[in-house]
Amino acid sequence: MKITIICVGKVKEAFYRNAVSEYEKRLGRYCRLEIIEVADEKTPDEAGSALEEQIREKEAARILKHIKEDAYVFTLEIQAKQPDSLSFARQMEQLFLSGNSHIQFIIGGSLGLHSSVTAAAHQSLSFSRMTFPHQLMRVILLEQIYRSFRIIKGEPYHK
Repeated sequence: MKITIICVGKVKEAFYRNAVSEYEKRLGRYCRLEIIEVADEKTPDEAGSALEEQIREKEAARILKHIKEDAYVFTLEIQAKQPDSLSFARQMEQLFLSGNSHIQFIIGGSLGLHSSVTAAAHQSLSFSRMTFPHQLMRVILLEQIYRSFRIIKGEPYHK
């Protein structure tokens, strides 16, 4: 099984890098994990909607280069369905059992995802209606993927 996380921007703060590293280590016993970082665009404080759309489009071009045809693709979006951990784990398990050996997750930048990226996905997920920094979202996603594998394997996890 391969899990790829495609994300806009780098993890800058050491505490986020440490958390990502810890989950990479933990997930090593369950899957092959790949994290692909694409460059983010600087957004001026007074950017209008047209400029924001151009920024999303540039970031989308970088993301779309990494989407694999044989992968099942999730985008992380605020307005999507919010599964609980158990249903997320069951969906991951169903994907693996039905022959999907590669799952990709996409985390956008500060302006979100361009519609072309959303259109390329099989499904969108939301972990909350709240907005999180994309660096923190990477940690949250990794934790939920790890939790899913623990659930699938029948191993203990915190409820």
